[in-house]
Amino acid sequence: MLPTMTGTSSRPGIPRPPDVLVIGAGVIGAACAYYCTSAGLRVTVVERGAIGGGTTSACEGNILVSDKETGPELDLALLSSRLWREIRGDLGAAAVEYHAKGGVVVAGSDATARGLRRLTAEQRAAGVEAEDVGPDELAELEPNLTREVAGGAHYPQDAQVQPVLAAAHLLRRARARGAAVHTGMNVTGFLRDQHGAVTGVRTDSATLPALHARWVVNAAGTWAGQLADLAGAPVPVLPRKGFILVTEPLPRVVRHKVYTAEYVANVASDDAGLETSVVVEGTRAGTVLIGASRERVGFDRTVALPVLRKLADQAVGLFPFLSDVALLRSYLGFRPYCPDHLPVIGPDPRAPGLVHACGHEGAGIGLAPATGHLVAQLLTGRAPDLPLTPFRPQRFAEAAA
Repeated sequence: MLPTMTGTSSRPGIPRPPDVLVIGAGVIGAACAYYCTSAGLRVTVVERGAIGGGTTSACEGNILVSDKETGPELDLALLSSRLWREIRGDLGAAAVEYHAKGGVVVAGSDATARGLRRLTAEQRAAGVEAEDVGPDELAELEPNLTREVAGGAHYPQDAQVQPVLAAAHLLRRARARGAAVHTGMNVTGFLRDQHGAVTGVRTDSATLPALHARWVVNAAGTWAGQLADLAGAPVPVLPRKGFILVTEPLPRVVRHKVYTAEYVANVASDDAGLETSVVVEGTRAGTVLIGASRERVGFDRTVALPVLRKLADQAVGLFPFLSDVALLRSYLGFRPYCPDHLPVIGPDPRAPGLVHACGHEGAGIGLAPATGHLVAQLLTGRAPDLPLTPFRPQRFAEAAA
């Protein structure tokens, strides 16, 4: 059922405000627009820069279930994995460069291998396809992998898309359904009615200084915390910096997304200091991507050569042939980090009319469809496919109290 708009004009020549105003045209905002327009809602998207120009442009495009322990985030990832396959059918695999490459997790010691087997057993019980493999099977899956391994796991559900293409094509489909997208437009404040409910935003645009909507969705990625502060409904989304190395084009030398079991622990860490754990994967263009580093240093964009060297050394330890491969470049980005490592999804009771869709850290590409799908279900009054309680925005204030 579509929402009833309040305070809108039906006079001829005056356009009706949209039902939903999405702030952010990264992959999360694009997915929200895609699913809300699919549900029949009128949508406007506002983006401070270019489409997919923030965190979306500085990541690998991973759609992972392998790196998640059982719980709400894994449930979200499994839903999203299914929805990405549906999007592939709608938009076309080539359009978003969808690649069902699968994932391989490597354990370097017997103790780590035992811990990984415990994790895969729990994941299988939750619906993940996870196969425990020994050193010989790892060599079959990845012939160029170091032989100094104790075991590992194979995850056929892991996949990859090209993030900026995915965001652009999701928004293209939303536009075809009537959505409006405004880039180069900053949100400078929120509009409210006499009861304090959010009814739109103020912008720095001379032609559109105010935009009204029934709901405003905060999908501003790493800047979502600043936006929430502006609305008087703070959520602790902070930037977590990370580097990625890019090699020269190669033949198909890395078949899956390959990472060490320590990567899962680093993703879940609360440490603000530097952490690195090797992640290696090939792309359709032939380049190999090498990560991953994590540290909370604000929006400092300084290139740290010691971090790049450490990532390169760890990658060579996993794939020795890389020692003879040239690096073309490196790039960095900021993941939208939340202290409990769960995204913020749902309505904010402190600012009625405001809905959050942010805080996905490094999993935003993978979790985008489920987030947009759940937001659309919420705004059309349908029961969500997953409970939103674990992702509620007020949970941080509740914990502090």
